[in-house]
Amino acid sequence: MSGPGSVRLEGVVKRHGSTTVLHGVDLAIEPGEFFVLLGPSGSGKTTTLRILAGLESVSAGRVLMDGADVTAQAPGERDVAMVFQSYALYPHMTVAQNIAFPLKMIGTPSTDIERAVTEAAAKVGIGQLLHRTPGQLSGGQQQRCALARAIVRQPRLFLLDEPLSNLDAKLRLETRLELHTLQRALGATTVYVTHDQEEAMTLADRIAVFMEGRIVQVGTPRQVFSKPATIAVAGFIGTPPMNLLAGVWSGSAVTIGGHVLTVAGTAAAARAVTVGVRPNDLRIAPSGLPVRVERVEDLGDASIVSFSAGGKALKMKSDRLPDVQEGQDVFVNFAPAAAHLFDANSGVRL
Repeated sequence: MSGPGSVRLEGVVKRHGSTTVLHGVDLAIEPGEFFVLLGPSGSGKTTTLRILAGLESVSAGRVLMDGADVTAQAPGERDVAMVFQSYALYPHMTVAQNIAFPLKMIGTPSTDIERAVTEAAAKVGIGQLLHRTPGQLSGGQQQRCALARAIVRQPRLFLLDEPLSNLDAKLRLETRLELHTLQRALGATTVYVTHDQEEAMTLADRIAVFMEGRIVQVGTPRQVFSKPATIAVAGFIGTPPMNLLAGVWSGSAVTIGGHVLTVAGTAAAARAVTVGVRPNDLRIAPSGLPVRVERVEDLGDASIVSFSAGGKALKMKSDRLPDVQEGQDVFVNFAPAAAHLFDANSGVRL
């Protein structure tokens, strides 16, 4: 085993004909880190993962692993293992044969293979299924088989491309916990692609947020959630996402649609801003921004209230059911420190 791997991408550009898919991506991943590439569909995260695996070439830039330039290396020379969304298991082979396949390819002695397969299967809890074929497995068991095949070779880097997206909601939660435990036990550097931010927030040591072929923010889940770098990140992270309203910031107040609300920061001169407020920071108040209650969703342990404010939709999340009716006119407000202010033109956090 070559030990946990550090990974660097330096100015990586990827073009398909006249279309640029990645615009100069720079990234540094620490040894043993669980690193998540998060972003909407088509943002470049899977392309980045495939470049790390050696399945895609770069148009410009470099890929470094443990300080060595691997940009031109084939996938087999990189000591990486990848788990695809589709699992890519061989249907005619048993579970044991599927797990053993990477070791067979590098000529490992059969006695060593048998021991490694048994250990890998035990780590993911499918030791009793080794004689079955993929067609006799549930989706969750197929997922575990694909994971066992990835860890059997003890690579320096794991690459996971939306590995839980084919599982039902309950199984996703269970497998997510197992995956995190497994990664910690192995101590292997892991790069994980998802568009599911809840998955990203619970699994990641750090997250890189992709938008339109660029990394727009890198940070811990807490940093990305509490201090989104741009309007795009603010509107993407969070369930429901952040409420975004046009306003003018002057002094320690912001004016939204003619209504003045207090914020924590101070502006020297009046400037156009986008005001962001998380749904759980919004509250019904005696005064503030006038809104109409459109819908009340009772989730049992929480509630989500949808409002309309001058044609703009807003959401409030609360741990109790507020005493409001659909169609009612009320005011909403927020604590001054809860406002996120972004430049109206550039979209960058102020």
